[in-house]
Amino acid sequence: MTMLAATPTHAPPAVAASVPSQELGHFLRARRESLSAAAMGLARHGRVRTPGLRREEVAQLAGIGVTWYTKLEQGREVQPSRQAVEAIARALQCNDDELRHLLVLAGIKLDQPAASVLDAPGCLHRQLLDKMLPYPAQMQSAAFDLLDANAAYERLMGVSLQQLPALERNCLHMNLFNPQWQRVMRHEPQAIERMVAMFRAAYTQQSGDPAIAQRLDYFLAQSPVFRNAWERYQVRSPENNEKTFDHPVVGILHLRQTYWWSAPRNGMRMVVYLPVSDQDAEALDRLAALPAP
Repeated sequence: MTMLAATPTHAPPAVAASVPSQELGHFLRARRESLSAAAMGLARHGRVRTPGLRREEVAQLAGIGVTWYTKLEQGREVQPSRQAVEAIARALQCNDDELRHLLVLAGIKLDQPAASVLDAPGCLHRQLLDKMLPYPAQMQSAAFDLLDANAAYERLMGVSLQQLPALERNCLHMNLFNPQWQRVMRHEPQAIERMVAMFRAAYTQQSGDPAIAQRLDYFLAQSPVFRNAWERYQVRSPENNEKTFDHPVVGILHLRQTYWWSAPRNGMRMVVYLPVSDQDAEALDRLAALPAP
């Protein structure tokens, strides 16, 4: 049985996306306000009226002028150098994902690695996915668009990708709007927050792509859960982790989600779900015997 997403049918209102300089300013402010001066060993005198660090404290830690940093945080066009952005990232205790995010927002070109086997034509993608059987596997974009999947993944999630409308053929979309998908995935708010942080990184790196901009507008217009997570200005890259699935026939499965990347320039990646225990491996064998959705 194909599960169709329970999404609104009316057209969403357009939501204006921020220009990179404004997005950079929003991110810097959110990051600055999330830090604790006491935890960083900064002495404070007098009454503190704002949360987190002061702008002058960030400027001092980064070794830059406070007026210049203020303009940067206000979203004004100041064209920072890579050295300055890296200094600010260190001052704000950014991780590698957040540093890359800042560099892209600042218009600084990132080094691109060589292409991998996942950049090959689609027929090879299909061969790779089928070779993963009986393990569920799918091919997705950096923005979570489901590009392809093998039979085990479709049986696990109870969907046929070819029968899904293009709008719904997206993991984040299904996690936000499809109750049946949410039940299988053991839907958790923390999982949505992680996906939104990953989506933000993809959106920043592909800001000129109208398709990802359209999807962002839709999520912002239709999902309060997405909006709340988006406004936290978090970024992260995908990480291998264990997931729990609740299949209506096979039951509970514990699978390790493993990523195989293409290249950051397009964000394509293969995701394979491996059994955590022998019991989970047996459950996948039972899953393989079920009819296709």
